[in-house]
Amino acid sequence: MSDRPLLLLDVDGPLNPYRAVFTRHRGYVTRRLRPANWSARQVPGSWRLRRGLRVRLHPGHGARLLALPYELAWATTWMHEANEMIAPVIGLPGDLPVIEFTDLFAKDPDGLYWKTRRVVEWAAGRPFVWVDDMVTELDVRHVAEHHDGPALLLRIDPRRGLREAEFARLERWAHGL
Repeated sequence: MSDRPLLLLDVDGPLNPYRAVFTRHRGYVTRRLRPANWSARQVPGSWRLRRGLRVRLHPGHGARLLALPYELAWATTWMHEANEMIAPVIGLPGDLPVIEFTDLFAKDPDGLYWKTRRVVEWAAGRPFVWVDDMVTELDVRHVAEHHDGPALLLRIDPRRGLREAEFARLERWAHGL
């Protein structure tokens, strides 16, 4: 285990700007993938399932992420499939740790994002940054109250994905610890 802070990565939003207005972000490549969690929510035999989920990824993101002073881990519904389907496209190793979520999309009794409690539990007091497009101020307050170490919840615009400003902020935060 490293003494570096954790960088917990969501795929859809930060790495895959799925709400982008323009179909082509500069430098991104498009893939049609069939992650298990997405496929399970499709009509069997449907055109949509046969075609696959459109995913836009930037092949340079892996090198940028690896250059940051963090230990990387996946915090995504893609879970282990992120290592198989996403990591090779963006240039990350295919053996990153994975936060396993058992209750995908379950409604939280306190209105938290369904990933939040599991992220705090998994981080186990280590400093972490969580990049995701769905975190809210409620999640930020929960983490502040229930996590013993420093934490930053960095909300990423799903129309833009991770950009230079976010990479700079990640660098500053890690060096500020």
